[in-house]
Amino acid sequence: AGLLKMDFLGIRNLSILGRAVEIVEKTTGKKIDIFKIPWDDQKTYDMLSRGETNSVFQLSGSGITRYLKELKPSTIFDITAMVALFRPGPMEQIPEYIRRKHNPETVDYLDPRMKEYLDQSLGLIVYQDDVLLTSIHLGGYNWEEADKFRKAMGKKIPEEMAKQKEKFVKGCREFGKLPEAKIHLLWEMIEPFAAYGFNKAHAASYGVVAYQTAYMKANFPVQYMTAVLIAESGDMDKVPEIIRECERMGVKVKPPDINESLKTFAMIGWENGGEAHIRFGLSGVKNLGEHIAGAVYEERQANGHYKDLTDFLQRVQDKDLNKKSIQSLIKCGALDCFGYDRGVLLANAENLLYFSKNFGEQKRTSQNSLFAGTGIDFSSTLHLAKAPNATKDEILVWEKELLGLYVTAHPFAPFAQQLSSCLTNIKDLGGYSRNEWIIVGGIIDSVKKKITRSGSPMSFVNIQDTTDRLELLVFPKVYERTKEIWMEGKMVVVVGKTSQEEGDNKLFVEKAYALSMDNVVQLAGQLGGGKTNSIRQYVAPELAEKTFEIPVSAERLKIKADDIKTLLSSAPGEESVYLLVGDKKIKTSYKVRSSPELKDKLRIILES
Repeated sequence: AGLLKMDFLGIRNLSILGRAVEIVEKTTGKKIDIFKIPWDDQKTYDMLSRGETNSVFQLSGSGITRYLKELKPSTIFDITAMVALFRPGPMEQIPEYIRRKHNPETVDYLDPRMKEYLDQSLGLIVYQDDVLLTSIHLGGYNWEEADKFRKAMGKKIPEEMAKQKEKFVKGCREFGKLPEAKIHLLWEMIEPFAAYGFNKAHAASYGVVAYQTAYMKANFPVQYMTAVLIAESGDMDKVPEIIRECERMGVKVKPPDINESLKTFAMIGWENGGEAHIRFGLSGVKNLGEHIAGAVYEERQANGHYKDLTDFLQRVQDKDLNKKSIQSLIKCGALDCFGYDRGVLLANAENLLYFSKNFGEQKRTSQNSLFAGTGIDFSSTLHLAKAPNATKDEILVWEKELLGLYVTAHPFAPFAQQLSSCLTNIKDLGGYSRNEWIIVGGIIDSVKKKITRSGSPMSFVNIQDTTDRLELLVFPKVYERTKEIWMEGKMVVVVGKTSQEEGDNKLFVEKAYALSMDNVVQLAGQLGGGKTNSIRQYVAPELAEKTFEIPVSAERLKIKADDIKTLLSSAPGEESVYLLVGDKKIKTSYKVRSSPELKDKLRIILES
């Protein structure tokens, strides 16, 4: 039809940016035009270079964060390039891009004609556009032929790819006048890349939004993180991670408060020149209910803060203020502002409910009585029976139950302190090499037991320390030795190996120990310094075996078994090869020497 085709992507980060700009204007009076921010803000680049990328669009994964810390971006072009490069094909070029960034004298071009369009990407093929322009400038393609070339590579049709390779090689030889060695080197650079490459406009659009979110986080941290929490408030897997990032940044996130909380997360404290912080919203309290959360908020908005507990119970006359909702408000800390201990209030939950209902009935009766309009108070006095105060452990359990995370403290914190010399923080796992021995610890969040096809039990376990959450894979042999440990609420320390896959932070468990304050000091000494050699020396000498793991589906393994065997035979070494097939970990008879080239060839086999 001769019309321009356009794709429109709806991403939540645009809403986050919009809300962050609104909060900044409300709290500071500054009007920010997100399209006119400085693109050379040093505070933003410093933050990204430190790896503080949580909640930054496109840059918050552990793998890309590790590369950003090495790259130390200084321009928007660095961010755009990293967005494009962090894909299965182009990813192998990231170390070279970083090397060239820090050593400009090493930038070179396979052919001088490529300098015209590869100058911003330091001589490397980074974008789909680079493939198109290479085929045009060196292969003699016209634009229509170049686009067919791109489509063929994107769809990975073997017959079409064979035709395109023949045409490309012939074009580079006859039109580009390139030597054979350079032609084949060019093809090797392009072939694995093109199926996953971003076009430059797409990468630049993503790069701009990535920079905008980073700029707001670096320069307006409380406002930006408030906007992030509002956007993610319905996802209780993400909220704890965001709140941990707030704590790392020095931004306080406080439990719900009957006199401060809005319906959702809100920036509080800036109005009177006090310390700005973020409050949990009332709607985020489990078992409270949207309706009663709204009623509590709207009554406060209409008639001012609740003066005390009695005032609250008299003013909120709603059918949904029942025992469950009152207990939820008490346990999460929303009534702490009235000065009562949570344990005492919880023991008196029925008294509170009775007082509220009784007051409502008397008020309705008095409105139709002879005393209506006289100002006489017919309500009974609120009496609280004596009860023990809530313990610290009870408060933490309640917060986890109702808010989805620990707010006032973390139960693993005392153990983390004792084991600080040997533990790796879960949030730092992304900075470690793949297939490396690690020691982590935490409280068990959830346990999912599974029976393998061979009938053996294994387990998927989620733990969390004071920094983040992590999934552990406990295969049958290890599970048999450690099955008593895997119970929700237990403290554990585990020795395991990181996955070989970039961005996959699951840990394959080999050793596990139940933690208590009685054995933590002994374990700290046994685990040594927490480095690879220490782990082998003090914990598991038999684990010194070096391994090369291949995640593959059973269906793919059946099709590609011969190709995989041939490849493994071509790279002999000392690393034992294991196949990760579904929930099975199968040791093979092969031993290899792993390398980027071997991984590339393996990826091509599995994806072709």
